[in-house]
Amino acid sequence: MLRALVPGALARHPGEVAARHIEIRSVAPDLRELVPVPDETLDARLAEDERILVPAPRRSLRLANGITEFVRACAPRRSVLVVENVHEADATDRELLIVLARRIDPELLTVVACAGGPAPEAFRGRTAYAPPVPEPDLAFGAEAARAYVDSDGSEDDPRIVAAYEALDPGERAALHDRRAEELIRNGEPGAELGAIPYHREHGGDPGGAGAAALWAAVDHCVTEGFLDAVADLGMRGLAVVAEDSDLWWRFLQRTATAMAGLGRHDEAWRLWNRARRVSTKPAVHAAAAYGSAMLDARHPDPAQRDLDRAMGWINTAIAISTLLPDRADRAFKLGFDRNGRALIELRLGRPEAALELVESAIDLAVRDLPPGRHLQHRMVLLANRAQLLAGRGQTKEALEDYNAAIALDPAFPDYYLERGNLLFRLGMLDGALNDYEAAIRLSPPLPEAYYNRAELRIALGEQDAALADLGRVIELDPGYLDAYINRAGLWAMAGRPAEARADVTAGFAIDPRNAHLWSVLGQVETAEGNHEEAERAFGEALRADPGLGTAWANRGILRFEAGDAAGAVADLSRAIELADAEERAGLLFNRATALRALGREQEAAADLRLAFDLDPEDPDIREALGR
Repeated sequence: MLRALVPGALARHPGEVAARHIEIRSVAPDLRELVPVPDETLDARLAEDERILVPAPRRSLRLANGITEFVRACAPRRSVLVVENVHEADATDRELLIVLARRIDPELLTVVACAGGPAPEAFRGRTAYAPPVPEPDLAFGAEAARAYVDSDGSEDDPRIVAAYEALDPGERAALHDRRAEELIRNGEPGAELGAIPYHREHGGDPGGAGAAALWAAVDHCVTEGFLDAVADLGMRGLAVVAEDSDLWWRFLQRTATAMAGLGRHDEAWRLWNRARRVSTKPAVHAAAAYGSAMLDARHPDPAQRDLDRAMGWINTAIAISTLLPDRADRAFKLGFDRNGRALIELRLGRPEAALELVESAIDLAVRDLPPGRHLQHRMVLLANRAQLLAGRGQTKEALEDYNAAIALDPAFPDYYLERGNLLFRLGMLDGALNDYEAAIRLSPPLPEAYYNRAELRIALGEQDAALADLGRVIELDPGYLDAYINRAGLWAMAGRPAEARADVTAGFAIDPRNAHLWSVLGQVETAEGNHEEAERAFGEALRADPGLGTAWANRGILRFEAGDAAGAVADLSRAIELADAEERAGLLFNRATALRALGREQEAAADLRLAFDLDPEDPDIREALGR
């Protein structure tokens, strides 16, 4: 699809091509010579053994959104994209098709997805890609077998498949080798990621040429975050190489890491255990112990994390790494393992121990690593120390570490987000905005950056801009629950209950017990005068989260309006206990109002004096205190 669009877009829409250079270069490496990169990441310049960052599984969604926006900008109106054999598509392609169909008006692009057969005749010739190889008209013998191989294994006519399977293994291997050479000579775009590895692993040298082709595809897919493809290609690579060889270990490590990122924890465990059973190499056992520790420590469901077992595994990794003979290798691997233990210590509620570990890893890197080596490792350690220092309130030192991490790779977006969040908490809103916008510029569409910018704009009182950013988040990721919560709250504050109710409903489809959504629904019902429904909604919010101060506060206001001043005082008292200093003045004012209604004038005056101390510029508080 990109091959059909990018060359013409370079002439007609060069800005769109430049804006989407990351996405185009990631998914269509054969177009890289056409599409320059203005901001090369550190990762692109590093040797394989120094690349330690694996993109998050959500990166493929970011790429799909960027490609979709490129197609929307550059495709001719009333285009048709026909995709055959969708049931055979890999996870990243299916994700892209879903995003294309969801986000592009059919008047611009109609997506026709066909499974189990060719596209309808009406769509032939209107596709955005080269049509499939026509069905051959031949006798079902050697030529049929060759046709099966020439289809790159996609032909599903049972007679042609049978003709291929009737060949002896040597004949089949020869056909695959011939096809691989043909693809290489022709420079078939994208073949290095699919067809060439397939033919090489079925050719005459699966453990040599096959393993090399599979590894090249794995390495590309790891870098770009195509984790489903890594899991598939990696398992195929393990099947063709000798156990305990260096390449076998590289396949296993990359595959297990990808499976962990995809949530396929049982399969990742089996691979790490396989490494332990097969190998006697210390470095393999250290890395397998680290990988096992991270499976326990990073499980997305906190209830399934086993931090005690994780600590046992990470201590094993540290013990082995300590014994590695090469000084630089030992410094890198030991620092890497200590950084992993720091995560476990942090999740055990021991941030001081975590900080000591990260600082010891940084000391190792400074003392024992050659200058200019393992820059990505150094960057990660600096950013992790920044995060821990910020948690201790050492914001000056944290900012210095974030600055140093970003200086090592100015094109890496993630640490701009983290630094922006710290600047936001410090009230340095201009700096935070600059960092959020840098993350947006340097990444394929990044929902988190727009969400954070929306929160900043809420703080600035720019509600329309915040609504636009939250709408962008939801367009990019319809499963982003917090965006529905915040946008529903903004709609409620803006007096637009229908829009607020729609976002609450969408949020409930993701999490029907979410306390924040129930609280917003209570606000909507209150605004519409539905006191009974509002009372129920606030009650549901507090059952889900008894510590949700906004629900206590809003139910207190509801009860006061319904004539229950005593209930209002009780609810507002609980809200005051939970509130931070910025919120407390308004809550004290509201409780004072309820206390006056109960005739408790002295208590009301005391609340107003406290509110005045917190916010002496509030005219309502000053007037009430004067009365």
